[in-house]
Amino acid sequence: MKSSSQFKIKTIFWDIGGVLLTNGWDRDERADVLTRVGVDLADYESRHEEANYFWERGLSTAEHFFNVTVLNQNPNLTFGELWPQVCAESKILHPENLDILGKLGTSRRYRLATLNNESRELNEHRLDAFRLRPFFDYFICSGYVHEMKPHPAIYRAAIEISGHLAETALLIDDKLENCIAARSLGMRAIRFESPTQLRDELAQLGLRAA
Repeated sequence: MKSSSQFKIKTIFWDIGGVLLTNGWDRDERADVLTRVGVDLADYESRHEEANYFWERGLSTAEHFFNVTVLNQNPNLTFGELWPQVCAESKILHPENLDILGKLGTSRRYRLATLNNESRELNEHRLDAFRLRPFFDYFICSGYVHEMKPHPAIYRAAIEISGHLAETALLIDDKLENCIAARSLGMRAIRFESPTQLRDELAQLGLRAA
């Protein structure tokens, strides 16, 4: 029986927030935007987790999410005023990683896909605003498949959609728990720390991105 290291990598799954871009609506982004518009942050956080469960799984809309968590309690604000500020929090995190991604793509040796936790609307915005779509063959996002890392279901969906064995898949992710979950299903995983470290670990797997 082959070990996972004996399988040739065919699909490379990339996380987005924390690897290619800053996070979309994590604690720091929430603090920046909500403080700026005069929203009580502690009051917001008391509602965030429950509402976010549905939003990041694509089971509610952005407008509904912000109505429940912000706008109903702050009638002076509108979704049209708030949403552009939410989107503006996203930035390129490591330009070098886009170079690595591009080189892996132009080699045409692998299929490239996203595997990320994000609401449908923020995911769409980030893919378009930072012109990420041309880099990838397809997109596995919690907002599309209705489950989030590190739950096994989202990895199983990614593997099935890839059309290949789990042992031929590699995940690049900045969170240890997400990498552990991927490995438990037979995938390989690199926990991202820096562009240099990523290049080195890709090279150790025989994937050249220089």
